[in-house]
Amino acid sequence: MVAPWPGYQKQGSVLVSKTDVRISSANGAECESLGQRPRLAGVKSRSAEGATCVTDILMNRRSFLHRAFCGAVVSLGTARFGLRGASSARRRLSKIGLQLYTVRKELEKDFAGTLEKVAALGFLEVEFAGYFKHTPQEVKTILARHQLSAPSAHISTAALRGNLQEAIEAAQAIGHQYLVCGYLPAEERRSLDDYKKLVDLLNGAGERLNKVGIQFGYHNHDFEFVPMEGRLPYDMILAGTDPQMVKMEMDLYWVTKAGQDPLKYFSAYPGRFPLVHVKDMDGTPRHFFTEVGQGMIDFKKIFAAGQKAGVKHYFVEQDETPASPFSSIKLSMDYLKRLEF
Repeated sequence: MVAPWPGYQKQGSVLVSKTDVRISSANGAECESLGQRPRLAGVKSRSAEGATCVTDILMNRRSFLHRAFCGAVVSLGTARFGLRGASSARRRLSKIGLQLYTVRKELEKDFAGTLEKVAALGFLEVEFAGYFKHTPQEVKTILARHQLSAPSAHISTAALRGNLQEAIEAAQAIGHQYLVCGYLPAEERRSLDDYKKLVDLLNGAGERLNKVGIQFGYHNHDFEFVPMEGRLPYDMILAGTDPQMVKMEMDLYWVTKAGQDPLKYFSAYPGRFPLVHVKDMDGTPRHFFTEVGQGMIDFKKIFAAGQKAGVKHYFVEQDETPASPFSSIKLSMDYLKRLEF
């Protein structure tokens, strides 16, 4: 069970926790964060009136039309006189994906029907976490039917050590550009030596996949940010792996829950993060999963740094949903479609 988040005390302008905390991942693997914790990074700031910064992107119809008209005039002017576009131009995500772990129970019951519903909600990309007894060709056919692409899929450390060729053949048949190590079992992360072995495993897998035109990656949880002998395992992984052979898929929820700042890593390792999991964190003491835009994470600020980080694919994920996962991912999609950054 997840213990209540500890109290905070003020040190200068920063809030830090008073005590050690224990948190759990969605699948029950426990991890500990020791000592004082910094303020949760990447969370939305609030004004004195309590309005979150996400309201900055909301506008009424009149202001929207006014801005659209002005933008068109500026575009015409810059095109006519050969001027560069304003650097402050806002952007939106051009394509939004879904990590299918979010709808795993639905996929098990009705694989094709679930993918149809996902496509109907406006998702253009999906990331697999298993094929639910379907052959690669069956998966490819269903994806094509609903005009979905699957640039990425998760793979286990067992598969990396075992029959990696089977995963390669499936990826090539379906059209995956990335294979990502999705989770590190508890028995494989008990010491720094375990993480050193992981680095070797990742480098080896990355080199092998690179030879067949597939990019390898690693997906984090929060346990990689639990200090071991004064070091953060996540930093060890980043520093120890070949940046060309091993990319990173940053899970924005787990990084933030661990008290880390995604922007710090984007700045320190530009171009290293082609994939991100877009997952929000609620404001309860448990800091549990919630729909994107309903929680504390400042996606506007994070997405603005996405180009520097090298982000190409944004996958919505919500490990647990209060009711139907389709209701939750629709809320997330609706928010992301209107988010400007």
